[in-house]
Amino acid sequence: MDSIQLQKEIEDIHLALDTPQTIEQIQKAIVDECVSVQDVVRYAVTCFASHQIYVGHGTDNYWDEAIEIVQAVMHLQPPCDESTLSSKLTYAEKMLIAKILSLRIFERIPTPYLTHRAFFCGHEFYVDNRVIVPRSPIAELIEKGFDPYIERVPQRVLDMCTGSGCIAIAIALAFDGETQVDAVDISTDALDVVNINIDAYGLHDLVIPMQSDLFDNLVKNDKYDLIVANPPYVDAYDLETMPEEYHKEPSISLGSGEDGLDLAKRILCQASDFLEDDGVLIMEVGNSEEHLVNAFPQVPFHFIDLKKGGRGVFMLTCDQLKAYHDVFGQGSK
Repeated sequence: MDSIQLQKEIEDIHLALDTPQTIEQIQKAIVDECVSVQDVVRYAVTCFASHQIYVGHGTDNYWDEAIEIVQAVMHLQPPCDESTLSSKLTYAEKMLIAKILSLRIFERIPTPYLTHRAFFCGHEFYVDNRVIVPRSPIAELIEKGFDPYIERVPQRVLDMCTGSGCIAIAIALAFDGETQVDAVDISTDALDVVNINIDAYGLHDLVIPMQSDLFDNLVKNDKYDLIVANPPYVDAYDLETMPEEYHKEPSISLGSGEDGLDLAKRILCQASDFLEDDGVLIMEVGNSEEHLVNAFPQVPFHFIDLKKGGRGVFMLTCDQLKAYHDVFGQGSK
């Protein structure tokens, strides 16, 4: 091969590597050329990588993202084992997978919105674009029964900004029916999703959906042993620069003012009025942790070391919330 031919071969290789697959190519490859689950998953990873999709709505890598899509089509629960990977897919299954992959790649729709399922604390939840996709690191605390931050089984818990209801339901399940959880959200659309998940787990007596703008519609001075809050906390800069997948979620569930703390500050100001004397508040503020510390440098926020990853989850006792009530009041104005 002379130098001109060699250079042309190299250029052709580079062109092939740099040219992402079209919708038609994806459908043809999956339907006509792939046979097993592993075939489809491997090819999906190639497509995800070449199109540089963003993962972060239940998975953190392309392989797991692809497996979840295929298992959802097969109506299988994770984890995926060797027998699943070697299974043959039907024509109808491959057609459906190709459609899901196309929307995932070209429309940047998060996988849980396409499959109507997400997993949190080991439980499956129905989700659609009326709610944010479950992914809170608070799951780690639920799985540990909130130890060591509460010393007894809580009788009443408030899940503030409940979204899909995954935190509220996971708490009710974790405490084996001994705990009532009020699941609060401002969005009636979100509460419709909460009801779907309550129905799925038969928890009508334990998880109570409530429409309220934070504490506004709650009974004055109603007391809880634990308040878990996962409010919108994305600051203006992060909201503007987030990957496209996040913009498929309800904007009301993400942004919260310039520093991401508009709702968090309101919760801090009012939470002590709704806690038992030995109660605690656990709140997630994610990447806005730095903004929170800068806004209230005198407050001893206890940020929790999360072994499974995640940041910006802190705990304050009722006594601490009362001690700094005036500080929070000034900060929320």
